[in-house]
This record gives sequence, structure tokens and C-alpha cells, in this order.
Amino acid sequence: MFDDQRQAAEPASRPVQAEGRPDAPDRDILDLRRDGSHSDGETARKLAQEGDEDQRASDEEPEQDGKPEDEEQRPNILRRHPWAFLFGGLAVVALCVGVFFYWLLYMHPYESTDDAFVDARSIAIQPKVGGYLVEVPVTDNQHVDAGQMLFQIDQRDYRIALEQAKAQVVADEAAIKNIDAQIQAQYANIDVSKAQVSTAEAALKFAQEDAARYKDLAERGSGSVQQSQSATSTLQQRQASVQSANASVVAAQKQIGSLQAQKASTQAQMARDKAQVEQAELNLGYTTLRAVQPGRVVRLTGGIGAYAQAGQSLSMFVPDDIWVTANYKETQITDMRPGQPVDLVIDAYPGRTIHGTVASVQPGSGTAFSLLPAQNATGNYVKVTQRIPVKIVVKDWPTDVSIGPGMSIVPTVTVR
Repeated sequence: MFDDQRQAAEPASRPVQAEGRPDAPDRDILDLRRDGSHSDGETARKLAQEGDEDQRASDEEPEQDGKPEDEEQRPNILRRHPWAFLFGGLAVVALCVGVFFYWLLYMHPYESTDDAFVDARSIAIQPKVGGYLVEVPVTDNQHVDAGQMLFQIDQRDYRIALEQAKAQVVADEAAIKNIDAQIQAQYANIDVSKAQVSTAEAALKFAQEDAARYKDLAERGSGSVQQSQSATSTLQQRQASVQSANASVVAAQKQIGSLQAQKASTQAQMARDKAQVEQAELNLGYTTLRAVQPGRVVRLTGGIGAYAQAGQSLSMFVPDDIWVTANYKETQITDMRPGQPVDLVIDAYPGRTIHGTVASVQPGSGTAFSLLPAQNATGNYVKVTQRIPVKIVVKDWPTDVSIGPGMSIVPTVTVR
């Protein structure tokens, strides 16, 4: 009875054999046959050892063949994470589209450069006449209006020169009046000479008649030859008197021509003296140096008491009329035209954006108009991208900050 219960319990407690493993005999190594023979015990031990070896072999095979089988049966990363690849691809496409629209909206329509500066036609304040400075009512970097006085030179020497020139003009006017009076007196002399001519001609006519009468009487014997000769001599005297009177008239007339020539010379001298008066007035005006347009006084060197020579620089003057000169690459001006809007950023004031307009594009590179232009007709020529100056004007510059020539600007031109 005990043996029957043990045999019924063995199938339930027997372990499940591995797949592909040969079935071990349904015997327990501790089971003793009923017959208790020695050969059966040895056989049981051999079967137990063979079972152990089969178990070790089955444990080693999965270690060697398990990895390739897992790789063949395991799906790839795309199948394992399809949504991640899908969203990643959409993100890359969206990034490319965003970069394209950014380039299209914020880079393609504009041309910018950092090679740009504020420019102006700065002038040097130089006196045209020399003298000591007696007044300097301006100071460094001061803004002045048109017509405001900048320097005052001592005027005393120039006032004296002006008075002398005016006095010379007055003397010339008096000389001309004197000549006019002489001309009028000479006309009177001409009238007197003409009257003398008339008197001489009347006496000549009487002498001619008297000489003819005495000659006729002498020929008829009624008169003497002496009377006839006397009448002839008187006639000759009257003829000489007429010639003398006519010569006096000619001399008087020629004297008028001489006086008129003298008058013309005096008038020319008076014109020269008047020009000297005007020059003296200009020199007197040159002693006061004024601003010809609104701007700022910079680099002031002239001071009160200093002697200013003609042509000496006393200060620099920067007009309010300033603009921006931007040196764009020649590949950037393809679509650049006058009138296009420009956004300007000043390096000194980065928080400000100024709006301007393209005024003109220089017809040539900057080096072409330099003092020593580049000569490209050489054997070792290397092509270099040239810079083209572009003038940009600003209608309303900021008045609360100082902006002057040489300050760096970053202009951005809307060309498309």
C-alpha cells in the first residue's frame, strides 16, 4: 500500500523536461528495485550522470545561440519608436521652413555693412587778414547759428586805411571839378578867339577895299604910289591878323582836348581809389569772422591776444549738414537705388534707430578716386572685391546727442 501511494505521487512531483532534451527514465536514483539487484543500481547511477550532462549541455546551448536568435527576432528601432521618428522629421522640416522664411523676410530684402561712417564737409576757420585777436566769444564744441561772430581782429589799422582811401577819392573828385572849370574857361577863350577872328576878317575886308581903291587911283594918276603901297601893307597886316586869330581858335580847341584827357585820367584814378576804398572796407569786414551756416566749433586754437596771420587755422567748423557714407561691397549694390529706405544704428548709441534714405551711389570704387589709384594691369593681378561709397541722407538727426564726422554707423538698406 505504501508503494502504491509513492508511485501515484511521482508523476506530479517529476520536473518538466526541457525542450529538445531526451526524456530521462522514470526512475529515481534512490529507488530500489523490488529485486534489489546490484546491476540495476549501477544502471540508475549511469542514467543519473547522463541526465546531469544533458542538463549542462542544454544550459550551454542557449548561452551560445541565444544572442543571434534574439537579434533576429527583435524588431529594428524604427518599428520600435515610429512616433519619435515622425515627430523628429516634422521638427526638421519645420526648422528648415522657419530658416527659409527668416532668410526671406529678415535677410534677403536687406543689405547691411559695418564699413560706414558719419561724413560732413568740415572747414577750417582762417582769417583773410592778419592782426591781433581782441575777442573770441565762442568755446570748444559750441553750436553756433549762421551769422554769429566767432573771432574779432583789431580793426584800427584797417579803419585808418579805409579813411585814407576815402580821402584820396575826395581829392580825385576835386581834381575832376577843377578840370571841368578849366574846360569851361577854355570854351570862353575859344569864343574870344573867334570874336578876334571876326574883327580881323572885318579889318581885312576894309584893307582889301582900301588897297584896291588906292591902287586904282595910282593907276589913273589921281593918287600917289606911296598911298597905294601903304594900303597894300595894311592889307597884308590884316591878313596876318586873321590867320593869327584863327590859330588862336585852333589852339584853344586843342587845349580843351588836353583838359578832357586830363579829366579822363583823373576819373580813372578816382575809380582806382574807389576800388581801394572797397578793398579797405572788405579788409575791415574780414576782421570779423562769422559763421556762414549753422554748425559746431571744434579744435579751437585761437585765443584773445594771439596774433592771427592771414590763412592761419584758428579752429575747425563742422556744419549741421551731415550724412552717412557707407562703403558697400560691389556685390551688394545690385538692387540698390536712390530713394530706398535705410535703418541706421550708431555704435555710440546702440539703443537708437535712425531712418534715412539712399541719396546716391558713387559711379566707381573708392580706390579709383584715391590719390594713388590701384593699377591692375600687372601680371600678378589678384581680384579683390571693391567697395562702392553710397551716400545716405537723414532728414531729422537726433538733437539730444552729439553726432559728428567719423562716428561708426551700421546701415541696413531695404533693396527688395
